Amino acid sequence: MNQGSPGDWAPLDPTPGSPATPNPFVHELHLSRLQRVKLCLLGALLAPIRVLLAFIVLFLLWPFAWLQVAGLTEAQLQEPITGWRKTVCHNGVLGLSRLLFFLLGFLRIRVRGQRASRLQAPVLVAAPHSTFFDPIVLLPCDLPKVVSRAENLSVPVIGALLRFNQAILVSRHDPASRRRVVEEVRRRATSGGKWPQVLFFPEGTCSNKKALLKFKPGAFIAGVPVQPVLIRYPNSLDTTSWAWRGPGVLKVLWLTASQPCSIVDVEFLPVYHPSPEESRNPTLYANNVQRVMAQALGIPATECEFVGSLPVIVVGRLKVSLEPQLWELGKVLRKAGLSPGRVDAGAEPGRSRMISQEDFARQLQLSDPRTVAGAFSYFQQDGQGLVDFRDVALALAALDGGRSLDELTRLAFELFAEEQAEGPGRLLYRQGFSTILHLLLGSPRPAAATLHAELCQAGPHQGLSLCQFQAFSLHDPLHGKLFSTYLRPSPKPQASVPGGPMSLANGTVPAPKQKGD
Repeated sequence: MNQGSPGDWAPLDPTPGSPATPNPFVHELHLSRLQRVKLCLLGALLAPIRVLLAFIVLFLLWPFAWLQVAGLTEAQLQEPITGWRKTVCHNGVLGLSRLLFFLLGFLRIRVRGQRASRLQAPVLVAAPHSTFFDPIVLLPCDLPKVVSRAENLSVPVIGALLRFNQAILVSRHDPASRRRVVEEVRRRATSGGKWPQVLFFPEGTCSNKKALLKFKPGAFIAGVPVQPVLIRYPNSLDTTSWAWRGPGVLKVLWLTASQPCSIVDVEFLPVYHPSPEESRNPTLYANNVQRVMAQALGIPATECEFVGSLPVIVVGRLKVSLEPQLWELGKVLRKAGLSPGRVDAGAEPGRSRMISQEDFARQLQLSDPRTVAGAFSYFQQDGQGLVDFRDVALALAALDGGRSLDELTRLAFELFAEEQAEGPGRLLYRQGFSTILHLLLGSPRPAAATLHAELCQAGPHQGLSLCQFQAFSLHDPLHGKLFSTYLRPSPKPQASVPGGPMSLANGTVPAPKQKGD
């Protein structure tokens, strides 16, 4: 029996050596006994009535939303709607929307600062994005246009409201869609005030309000002035936060509707005018606006973000997944009754051997088609649907838990290091380094490649020797702790680190909630 299993791994403190930076992906609601009793009583009396009335108002919004676009062609919808449709339907939706939030308990919307005109700031950026209640910010902004997923068009009532809003729609499954969205945002932002303002939540997903996630550059591509908008919920009990780990949709809705009164503060900051360099570089522009908003909020501006469906945190100079897919792979294999230590990997060091899904199933002695497909999907596939068996061998070795960290990092080096073009010895180049960090830590490959370039600056080669790689992965005070936490089994399951990921006791990996906009 191995000395441990991936199911017993200890949770990671996402910022070793930097306790001042909180984990923005986790929200824990701590209630006293008195608060629990109070919520139970109000939840039984107040919440059902509020939620029922709010849903009635939500469906009353549909006729106004439908009337504004009824009978208009696609060409007409490419221009801002004016006339009686704009006056009647806009005011109807605005009034009913305020009533909807009022019924849910948001009795007060306190506005600070002055909203800029569409000529002064064609784009509004709102943060922190912490809950599905955040669209309340549209009310003091006079219902600006928004950017939303194209899939939301098929949602009853919500789809009608998006068509009413003339929202800019993006499909996450169509790369060409993103390019069209960029062009449409630029067209509206540079229309000279013809179009209403466009509102972005530049974080792209929800956090717990304790730190700002990395801003995506979409709102800043046009290079026009933007007005930052801050959203705060200054309530004694935070029932609104809807983070990656924490209360789900129904619980957040029910707890918030159970509060006697919820307050939201909306603050308009001065318009941010980009410099010529920021206008040319949307990423720089986004980072600078993020810092301004974080300073005004009194919270850190972080590089944390979502990559695919998983949250990525920053540890030192490296980005790592909050819960690497390696852990989920271990859960799949254990469920299938497979012990990674009993699999004969047989990978050849330094040489790739591409295998198909059928070869993968035969090598791991798996028979269930769903299990095979699920496990195979965790590895990067080439254009022909094949994976490098060295990836499989390293993942199995890490999941086995029978090797020490020194042995595991040495194996990783031997599998992916290459012979030097000139001179003796073998070096770990960018692609192999990125693959190792992606497999073991869930690091995005571009971030790992950037770190590899930084590490190689101290040496004469474009690759890392075994000593250099182990100095980074074992002996570096920050990254060494990271490797140890992710890869070394602990004797007993430990409690979750406050602000860190949940404990993976007994191999349980809760499925992530999809919370992108």
